[in-house]
Amino acid sequence: MKTLIVATRNRHKLSEITTVLGEQYQYLTLADFPGAPEVAELRDTFEGNATLKAVELARWLAPSITELSFRVSGQTFIVAEDSGLEVDALGGAPGVYSARFAALDSGQTTNSPDAANNAKLLRLLIGVPMSKRTARFRCVIAVVSLAQAQAGQFDPVCFEGVCEGRIALEPRGTAGFGYDPLFIPAGFDQTFAQLGQAIKNQISHRANALAKLKSWLDEIPD
Repeated sequence: MKTLIVATRNRHKLSEITTVLGEQYQYLTLADFPGAPEVAELRDTFEGNATLKAVELARWLAPSITELSFRVSGQTFIVAEDSGLEVDALGGAPGVYSARFAALDSGQTTNSPDAANNAKLLRLLIGVPMSKRTARFRCVIAVVSLAQAQAGQFDPVCFEGVCEGRIALEPRGTAGFGYDPLFIPAGFDQTFAQLGQAIKNQISHRANALAKLKSWLDEIPD
């Protein structure tokens, strides 16, 4: 069994990851490593932020690989992701600032409540017709082998997933998180928050990226 150390404290993201990848892996998160460093998402691309988080966590864990051997099964990989919403009418915003979109107005660097981010997005799209409300969710997952990190090699492999859609005129549905109540995926008339987790885990940006990651992991001998 391979072990995946997922660089997140977001239980919603972890739930999606474990559901899509399945039970053939052992999962650990930042909650299992209280001393793990907080990594600021300072890059201007999703790939840059995912890579930064994966490399920094791998660098921090590498000296502890002997101790970790008592906690993990098989080969161990650091998995980090960055994702967000790109709205064409806003020039691709909020993009890498998706989680702190509303907070930007007051100069804060912490994440904003989902409701505040959604409210800002709708406010900026007032008067924009449905035909012009095209958007996409984008996700990039970066993976670093812990064994390679111990050897001083920090060259992550990245996988990207995209889900095209459009932005609704108002929030709809109660499932999901983030911008799910506003995002209508292509080919559907309901938002992610209406469609529910089962469908989202089949068609989402994160599901697409995770499917590529799973294929890559399956090719690596145990």
